[in-house]
Amino acid sequence: MPEQDQSFVFTAQCADGPGIVQAISSVFVEHGANIDESQQYGDPLSGQFFIRARVHGPVDEDSLRASLAPVAERFAMTWGLWPAGERMKALVMVSKLGHCLNDLLYRQQVGALPLDIVAVGSNHLDFQKLVSSHDIPFHHIPVTAATKPAAERRLLELVEQTGAEVVILARYMQVLSDDLCARLAGRAINIHHSFLPSFKGARPYHQAHQRGVKLIGATAHYVTPQLDEGPIIEQDVARIDHGYSPDAMVVAGRDVEAQVLARAVTWHAEHRVFPNGTSTVVLR
Repeated sequence: MPEQDQSFVFTAQCADGPGIVQAISSVFVEHGANIDESQQYGDPLSGQFFIRARVHGPVDEDSLRASLAPVAERFAMTWGLWPAGERMKALVMVSKLGHCLNDLLYRQQVGALPLDIVAVGSNHLDFQKLVSSHDIPFHHIPVTAATKPAAERRLLELVEQTGAEVVILARYMQVLSDDLCARLAGRAINIHHSFLPSFKGARPYHQAHQRGVKLIGATAHYVTPQLDEGPIIEQDVARIDHGYSPDAMVVAGRDVEAQVLARAVTWHAEHRVFPNGTSTVVLR
């Protein structure tokens, strides 16, 4: 047994039913682990149960895993156990709009993000100097209709080479192929303005201004083959009025986008987000 306390995050998802929490808690008690934080939810529609717990104690990780395994098998759980505070490796993809990238880089720099950005990829060179100033490798991956398959292979190579556990599309303005979406299922997060699907195409803020929109916002979601329709992790809005010009709306929208994306990737890295059909459960 370890001489010093260790902390772990445990998550599980399974069909709802009696005895789940008791069975999990009994394992922690047997190992002398104290539960510091616990959130759980039973969805009456999907019939699924979700739990996230943070525990600490003089616990050996391998021994704790071995004791949890029979419980997980009994309830047919999808589950995980991670050292608490372990930082998730992230690959960030960006195009020519850098507000989300810049926000993520700053949050990492000041220790406000549970991520290690191991690389940044882009189909343009606009942010090479910015990324290099943070001592993070920058990879230029040009994309045309003819080179798109090769560019996607390069993206996957970066994931493998860097050990990235999550891919963050920080306003990466390329539509991923169905095959790439499938290979990154559950570990690629996108951000877009919440005018979709009302104002698609070019200059959505100008379209919204012409219609007198009073709320602008952003949506962070997992990437799926259905464009901008993946399971939603986080959303937020900012209230505006007739005094906002289209340019002022863009500024307000970009602020919301950066905040929403930062929260979404933080919750993902902290193992708080669970798939629930076409939706998600976020245990905060």
